[in-house]
Amino acid sequence: MQADKTRLFDFYDYQLANHPLSDSLAAKISGKWETYSTQKVIDLANQLSSGLLAQGIKPGDKVAIISNNRPEWVIADLAILQIGATNVPIYPTITESEYTFIFNDSEVKIALVSDADLYRKVNNIKPNTPSLQGIFCFDHIAGTTHWSSICTTPDIDAIKTLRAAVKPEDLATLIYTSGTTGTPKGVMLSHKNVASNTIASKERLPVYANSKGVSFLPLCHIYERMIIYLYVYTGVSLYFAQSMETIGDDIRDVKPQVFTAVPRLLEKVYDRIMAKGAELTGAKKALFYWAVGLAEKFEPYGQNGPFYEMKLKVARKLIFSKWKDALGGNVQAIASGSAALNPRLARIFNAAGIPVLEGYGLTETSPVISVNCLHNNGLRMGTTGRPIQDVHVKIADDGEILVKGPNVMMGYYKRPDLTAETIDSDGWFHTGDIGELVDGQFLKITDRKKEIFKTSGGKYIAPQIMENKFKESRFIEQIMVIGENRKHPSALVVPSFEFLKQWCEQKGVPFKSREEVIKNQTVIDRYQKEIDEKNESFGKWEQVKKFELLPAEFTIDGGEVTPTLKLKRKEIHKKYAALVEKIYTE
Repeated sequence: MQADKTRLFDFYDYQLANHPLSDSLAAKISGKWETYSTQKVIDLANQLSSGLLAQGIKPGDKVAIISNNRPEWVIADLAILQIGATNVPIYPTITESEYTFIFNDSEVKIALVSDADLYRKVNNIKPNTPSLQGIFCFDHIAGTTHWSSICTTPDIDAIKTLRAAVKPEDLATLIYTSGTTGTPKGVMLSHKNVASNTIASKERLPVYANSKGVSFLPLCHIYERMIIYLYVYTGVSLYFAQSMETIGDDIRDVKPQVFTAVPRLLEKVYDRIMAKGAELTGAKKALFYWAVGLAEKFEPYGQNGPFYEMKLKVARKLIFSKWKDALGGNVQAIASGSAALNPRLARIFNAAGIPVLEGYGLTETSPVISVNCLHNNGLRMGTTGRPIQDVHVKIADDGEILVKGPNVMMGYYKRPDLTAETIDSDGWFHTGDIGELVDGQFLKITDRKKEIFKTSGGKYIAPQIMENKFKESRFIEQIMVIGENRKHPSALVVPSFEFLKQWCEQKGVPFKSREEVIKNQTVIDRYQKEIDEKNESFGKWEQVKKFELLPAEFTIDGGEVTPTLKLKRKEIHKKYAALVEKIYTE
């Protein structure tokens, strides 16, 4: 690794020296984009660093950031790291009891929060968190201390001394994984862990200095955060979306070359496109579905031959160009991670000239293990690409993916027992995921080791693969395949109620409420048809024999999914225990 980029705060020095930007960071305030130059970011971080030192923060102390994505998040991160303190980023959506556990486990001394609601949550737990000395807000809120009020004239000499003392192997950030079960675990990542991952990921991202990126995935997750360091390193201007609801408008406004996404978001984009296609009539409608059908067969690098490429060129000009315009018209890469991407969607978007590059990783691996890229024949449909430089992957005898490299975490905070269970004596990190190396080099994820289950007949079921297939249906928003120790697989299905409502209107089926419509036999029969069609892709022992429709989505607030939208299977089982029993007793 190059000596000038071994610690995370080095990346901003690198940007200032090589790609100084007038809009290094940007956020929309009162309808107008407000920008921060590279120099302004560094100046504000220096002021906050001195302010934190004045508050008594010392190297090794923990400072929490609980906030939506915004420039202040990045500035605070830089300010914390360059004085040798540790950033503890926390999801804004978790409960007060989870905040209490994390604050006490990590001994947070200062919390930086974004808004009044988060201030109230943290202030509520203050009596139960003895280490917490102060709470400061990014928003101006009556009765609270604004973060700028603790900023002071920077003592540059003191900051330089502290920066020089920070080693690449030092703890940079402590990230508590929400997990699908049990108590949160604090993942210890060093400067070297994340910096090495940032540098190794650069060759896979086809964007360069003076490009624009849009950020909306949570910065408290290492996936989006590493991407931010990558933007800083490559000289990409970073624009923060206002909210999840404004993403489409913000992307069309900024016209970015790059952004990150999770499969759920891409599924929603695709559903909206297909809904518009369904509204077309005559030749336009026929042309639309011809183009989509063509895209479903896409293979990169002209593998389908010149006649296919000629047809694809026509489809891109007549149909897919409009899709690109809806994403601002300049997109060169969408990095997809956090969950498995349906290969069919990957084909369709890439055929449309919208490069969706799927990758794979975990918080414990800083996070990238492998990722697709466009050059060097690096795009392989249905896989997460080749492992990145210096990251080694092998498949254990039971199919588990093992990883070794500079990106593998220091361990779990205060949990040497869990660390020893996860990182073996030879330094291999056990991911808990099952996969294979296609052609010996492209990593393909098949399921979570702990989520694969056996039916009572002894047959193994890999639920994620099945769920991805069922979610291809426009009728299905979410689905969980069940059946551990039961005689056959079944499913709990959350309808795509927006689409279902349109279908009901066309078919003359009453839609008074969600609760009523899912009991309508015509609707149940239509879902049976969808299940039957998708079942054809699986062996007889795998096929979903029964299902129940649910009236509400799985949500973070409801406790059914993690902040990264992974299913909390045990919680869903518990919540719908009566329905599960109904499925297997009728």
